[in-house]
Amino acid sequence: MATHLARRGNESFMVLERADAVGGTWRDNTYPGIACDIPAHLYSFSFRPPADWSSIYPSGAEIRDYLELAAAEEGLLPHIRFGAELDGAVWDSGSACWHLTVSGAGGEHRIDAKVLVLAVGRLSEPKIPDTIDGLDTFPGPVVHTAGWRDDLPIAGSRIGVVGTGASAVQLVPELAAVADEVVVFSRTAPYVVPRDDRLLDADERAALLDPETAARRRDELLHNADQAFRQRLGLHPDIDEIRDRARGHLERQVPDPVLRAQLTPDYEIGCKRILLSDDFYPALLRDNVVFEPNALSTVVESKACAAGGATYDLDMIVMATGFEAARPPVSRHVSGRDGELLSDHWSHGMTSYASTVVAGFPNMFVLDGPNAALGHNSAIYMIETQLDYVIGALDHMAADGVRSLEVSADAEAGYTREIDELSAQTVWMAGCNSWYLDPASGRLTLLWPGTAASFRARNGTFEPGPFEFDPVTPESVNEGS
Repeated sequence: MATHLARRGNESFMVLERADAVGGTWRDNTYPGIACDIPAHLYSFSFRPPADWSSIYPSGAEIRDYLELAAAEEGLLPHIRFGAELDGAVWDSGSACWHLTVSGAGGEHRIDAKVLVLAVGRLSEPKIPDTIDGLDTFPGPVVHTAGWRDDLPIAGSRIGVVGTGASAVQLVPELAAVADEVVVFSRTAPYVVPRDDRLLDADERAALLDPETAARRRDELLHNADQAFRQRLGLHPDIDEIRDRARGHLERQVPDPVLRAQLTPDYEIGCKRILLSDDFYPALLRDNVVFEPNALSTVVESKACAAGGATYDLDMIVMATGFEAARPPVSRHVSGRDGELLSDHWSHGMTSYASTVVAGFPNMFVLDGPNAALGHNSAIYMIETQLDYVIGALDHMAADGVRSLEVSADAEAGYTREIDELSAQTVWMAGCNSWYLDPASGRLTLLWPGTAASFRARNGTFEPGPFEFDPVTPESVNEGS
């Protein structure tokens, strides 16, 4: 978003970043083995020169380097206020402005902004289960994967890993190689398919530095990934093929029938996130690794007790338990028209129009928010689609002399019904407990129930029809709008 604004040169803007550097997910998550599960040339900006990626799937460090280079080369650093956390955002109808309260090393400050863009991401607030009794009394380190530290005592330690999601399947093989013992607590077995990663050779890397070649590769990857949405609709033979691929991977890599049964999911493939790994299953076969097919339920001193009754002596616990994705904590700090909190507006699950604007919250845009993610394709493509929408709205405001725009409640309700109807046809609503669903309403609120291409067709262009506008008048100019 900042790159687009900087290149346009039409608007003054500021980026508030509570951390001390850019990078988001890839800045905060530095655990061993971290990497993306979307191919590098698709998980990158279409509007920047292609990067020299070293492998098919980029490592977390490579992505962070890519983002840092983008911020520097696009001239964004002077626009970014680091160490600035948003404590409150209040819409003022009189001035048609957002009054932001920001805290940091210099104390608390107020910033007035005509437009507010929430770009806080879905994977920014670590989630620690509140169902583990005694976790706070554990004498050793308890660390979430998003709070990894390089000084953690891994070598020779007995380590418990809670969870078997995307972070865990990357981390467990790395820990197993150096720890004395690794116990993997699994509430629900995941579906895992081969990753098939490899280093790109020198000729490939050279060819992909050509923008046209990189663009063709990106388009090819995008199209191929979108084909997988047929699996999420439960269509045959597509869903059978991906299920067979996952089960065949499990059978080839886990010869022990007991362990294989424990690792066999009891829900339809795709209902939860499908994981990519070539070394997770082999790591579970190591003599120093224990697969515990139950959740961690209780901690008593250094003893970790599973729901099934087994007890393990541990030196360290790693929480690979995901993030507060369905209910973004930032929503508790944003107050729209008539003082309504965004968290109250979303009390039954996140809703929006075009997955980008929210009724009752004028001049506010949400990136990577309600139904703006995918379970089968690149988040970057989706965000870029939303950027086109936001830029279209800004252009409309400038061209028509608009102080504020707000999508109607009827438009939001209609879009929500559309989402619910499309969702009903997908495997995400097949009955498994997934972080894609709102925990209270059970609605699909994180994912777009369609292809990436259909999201762009539906939401890539700003249309003023569903909006109410407050025009600029001589009186409003005198009010300082």
